[in-house]
Amino acid sequence: MPTLDRTRSVLVLIDFQERLMKAIDGAAEVVGNAARLLAAAEHLEVPILMTEQNPQGLGPTVPELAHPEGAAPLAKMEFDACLANGVVDALPAGHHIVVTGCEAHVCVLQTVLGLLDRSRRVYVAADAIGSRRPENREAALRRMERAGAEIVTTEMVIFEWLGSAEHPAFKSVISLVK
Repeated sequence: MPTLDRTRSVLVLIDFQERLMKAIDGAAEVVGNAARLLAAAEHLEVPILMTEQNPQGLGPTVPELAHPEGAAPLAKMEFDACLANGVVDALPAGHHIVVTGCEAHVCVLQTVLGLLDRSRRVYVAADAIGSRRPENREAALRRMERAGAEIVTTEMVIFEWLGSAEHPAFKSVISLVK
């Protein structure tokens, strides 16, 4: 897989919802890493797609990830977000899809498998996905990698999106990893 190209990337945040995050192992770190990716995407003008699983039952997205400029998360009932209205249409073919979210072994896994089945390039930010139990998260990461997803970290994505210390947003974006 090539280096991530910010001009051909989309950041996907899956189901970072208040009621769900209370049960996620290491939730603060997972949300913190997703927030860093979200901020980097905003600085670098990388498109962002957010979903909420059954928002009536699991509540809204956590405040730390509330998307600015009124871009509402797409509500869904399907575990595979690819099956929800509007999701696949928002992810242009040929783009690098950077995936974060919860739960790793349910909605993240099924969405990643759905994207791969649609011949999309998928990069899973391992430190920005979570599950209630660590063994479920680890099994999901292994399965996604075997299926063809690239497993990356928050810092890998940020530095690949920057591409150079000469990027005009370097100082503001690099502060996200310090």
